[in-house]
Order: sequence, then C-alpha cells, then structure tokens
Amino acid sequence: MILPTHIAIDQVRDKSEGIGTTGRGIGPAYEDKVARRAIRFGDLQDLDKLQGRLEKLVDYHNKILVHLYDAEPIPFEDVMDELRNHQGLFQKFHSGTQDLLRGWVKENKKIIFEGAQGSMLDIDHGTYPYVTSSSTTAGGLSTGLGVGPKYVDTILGITKAYTTRVGEGPFATELFDANADQLAKVGHEFGATTGRPRRCGWLDLKALETIVFINSVTTLCITKLDVLDGFEEIQVCIDYDEEQNPIYKTLPGWEQETSNIRDFNDLPQAAQDYILFIEGVLDCPVGIVSVGPSRDQTIYRA
Repeated sequence: MILPTHIAIDQVRDKSEGIGTTGRGIGPAYEDKVARRAIRFGDLQDLDKLQGRLEKLVDYHNKILVHLYDAEPIPFEDVMDELRNHQGLFQKFHSGTQDLLRGWVKENKKIIFEGAQGSMLDIDHGTYPYVTSSSTTAGGLSTGLGVGPKYVDTILGITKAYTTRVGEGPFATELFDANADQLAKVGHEFGATTGRPRRCGWLDLKALETIVFINSVTTLCITKLDVLDGFEEIQVCIDYDEEQNPIYKTLPGWEQETSNIRDFNDLPQAAQDYILFIEGVLDCPVGIVSVGPSRDQTIYRA
C-alpha cells in the first residue's frame, strides 16, 4: 500500500536527488516492501491488528521527513483514516489471485497481461539509477503475479517509431533541434501521469535490440508511425561508438499522410521500408503498426 508518508518522502527527496519520479510515493513504498515492513492490501482486513505495525512505520517515515529532509511530519491518524477509507476496496476486490489464475490456465483460457512503463525503466535492467522501482520487463509477470514463464506463449513488445523519455537519465538519441520540436508537437509528447514534456529523439535500435532480448519479444507493435509523415529524412541509431555516441543510418522519409491507411501494402514504400528495416535489424517480426490514436488506425500484418 502507498501511504501518505510515502508520497511526502518521494516528493521532498526528488527535489534534492533529481531522479525525476512521478512523486506518487511508489519508490518509498517499494523500499518498505523489500525491507519487509510494508503494509499490504490484505492487511486492510483487520486494521485493529495492523495498528501497532503502522504506528512504527509512520514514526519511521516521519523521522526521515523531519530529520533528513527538514519537512513536516504526517499525523498518524491521517494515515489511519486513509486506510479506513480503503477498507471497502478490500471487501470488494480481495481475491486469491494465484488460485484464480491457476484455474484459468487449467481451463485453457486466454489471459492477457499488460505491463506498465518502458523496459529501460526496469529496476534491474534499466538505466539505473534513473529507473522506476519495479520489474517492468516481461519477467515481472512471473515475479509479480506468480505465473510461471512456460504459461506465457506470446510477448508483444510496443515501441514508438521514434524514442521518447520522461524525466532525467541517459538518452543517446535525444534531439535538441527543430526535429525534436516537430516530434513533440505532432506526437503530443507529454507524460501521462505528470504532464511533463517528453524528451524526443530518433529511434534507438541498439537499445531496442537489448529490450527485445531481455523480454523475449515474439512480435513488435510500432506506434505513431504517422508522426514521422512530415520528415524528408529519418535517422535510426544502429550502434554506438567508443564514447557511446549514436551511429546513425539515414533513411528516406515518405512525406505523405499515413493516418488514413489501413493496409500495410498501401503505406508509402519508404514507410514500408522503414518498418522492414526495423524488423531486419532486430530479427523480430513487426505484427502491428499504428498510424493514429484511434483504434481503427491500426494496421495488422499477417
């Protein structure tokens, strides 16, 4: 459970450390999880039994706020009141999820799992320390839900036709010119949670190659192809030099609208070639291409 004290710590800490978190308390909550002092969803079943543990935890958090960050403490009753307000969620949604999933697997039901955040934000495999606090790669499915890898038969990797990043951290192909402005403006690149402008750059196939491998991606979905419609030339990072600067391959743009196209073969030849180039470098099929935000602006390849 993310407590008000977690949020307070996250917000004051990021002002001094500059990681670029969302300020929602996620990192501090994960710290408590790993330290085995966290409050879990099942604890909402009996708040009287929980009170002693919670008092110690809030006291610990307040010592961090006051003595480390010179911030205001959070009253214990404020935290307790919030958990009381969440008891209805427990009554409505608590479930033995592992038994539920095991039953579905035995019944050969189709189950779709959706991961959040990019693979380069993974706590183990991302651009540490500019990462989130969870496993955002496909392996997080097994560690987070308890579903063994052999029960996963398809892994769909989703990437934009260019690269973006919210917050701080390394970004090899980041642009600082008119091309960056065009990508941001046409692509409406603002963080979904924070509203912060996203940093924009050309597609980094070297990083994407790693991502395909660590996730065992079986099929790729390329989104926002239409954002590249106005470029005369498009660059793609295919490697890095000794100083980790990107090495680019320049491909011709198509300078035609693609948002109204629904069949891959109807795309401009240069757009088809761009997708096929990505597919060839990564040795991974591109099964889906998106050319707009609407559901019907999706191209499926056989």
